[in-house]
Amino acid sequence: MTRAQQMLEKYLEAEAAVLEGRSVTFGGRTLTMADLNQIRDGRKEWERRVATEATAAHGARAGYSLATFE
Repeated sequence: MTRAQQMLEKYLEAEAAVLEGRSVTFGGRTLTMADLNQIRDGRKEWERRVATEATAAHGARAGYSLATFE
């Protein structure tokens, strides 16, 4: 499992905990329901990184594709 995948798992766990009404300590900081948007922003960032790694692992380049016109 890559670092990006590990971080994504942590953000998913933190999001679930906060949604269940629990507070969670993450990166030395205690987060509660008020911090849910921050947790979601972090999750989205790590989802992008995991997707970028997966794309790179399959030999494709993210962000654009080339077309040939004849």
